[in-house]
Amino acid sequence: MRAAVHTQFGPADVVQVVEKPVPVVRPGDVLIKVHATTVTSAECAMRRGEPLWGRVILGLRRPRTRLRTLGLEVSGTVEAVGSQVTTFRPGDEVFGFTGFAVGAHADYVRLPANGSLAPKPASLTFVEAAAAVDGATTALFFLRDKAKVGPGHRVLINGASGSIGTYAVQLAKHFGATVTAVCGPSNVDLVRSLGADEVIDYTAHDFTSDLDTYDVVFDTVTKSSFSAARRSLRAGGKYLPTTGLQNNLWALWTALRGGKRVLVGMSVNKRAALPFISSLLESGELRVIVDRTYPLADIAAAHRYVDAGHKRGNVVVTV
Repeated sequence: MRAAVHTQFGPADVVQVVEKPVPVVRPGDVLIKVHATTVTSAECAMRRGEPLWGRVILGLRRPRTRLRTLGLEVSGTVEAVGSQVTTFRPGDEVFGFTGFAVGAHADYVRLPANGSLAPKPASLTFVEAAAAVDGATTALFFLRDKAKVGPGHRVLINGASGSIGTYAVQLAKHFGATVTAVCGPSNVDLVRSLGADEVIDYTAHDFTSDLDTYDVVFDTVTKSSFSAARRSLRAGGKYLPTTGLQNNLWALWTALRGGKRVLVGMSVNKRAALPFISSLLESGELRVIVDRTYPLADIAAAHRYVDAGHKRGNVVVTV
């Protein structure tokens, strides 16, 4: 099978499409014939070997063998199932998340049947379904599970035009919040169309100058900091960063002190979240934003585009 691999850390061109064996199906596994996957900012950072402290996991000098084929989100058709699998059958259309196993940038990927895998929403194309996994479930994890967002809350989404941010705007509105979205000038109309009550162009206004305004600040791109954003939070407000080692320290400190909090976490197992997201997609309450698509043969170009930092929503790779 074809697989996009990187055997060294570096720029987009280190990613090459090569031939690899098809994964062997174990008793509890599902083998998926990949129709579509995505290239995300997280994967581009992994390809570059960043942040440096992350190389303890990624590999110190070069990528660990099992992490050389990236790919977190996947949609496709079940090709084969292991002897112990009863929840999926060959031919089922599915979408899911590979997690730390990665590997979706290939013709086939192997996932545990009890992992982050669910039937594909029937109304979505494979391209849309691949782009409806990680961003949507991550936004759900932070807004619903961590911050308990609901009616009456004022929520600010920083990075509202990205793969997490576009879903965060829609989910915060679904939960009844008043949403302020922060994005660049070229994305104002897009973000407003997703339901934001107010849109801030970050080139014209710094939201951290809005004192005591928000119950939740969800920084999907970690471009702000708690030290700057906390003045924008109301009493008891919550700051939600998606990345940043220093934010783990802030989370511990604010948990001990009380008051305004930093809440961190990782949405790794998405099995329970996928049916909820699927129901919103099927009802039309949640839109998928796809910026560009690339064939697997041109996946290095997809990496270059994501590296540029201007994508709207999701970048999909068709397989």
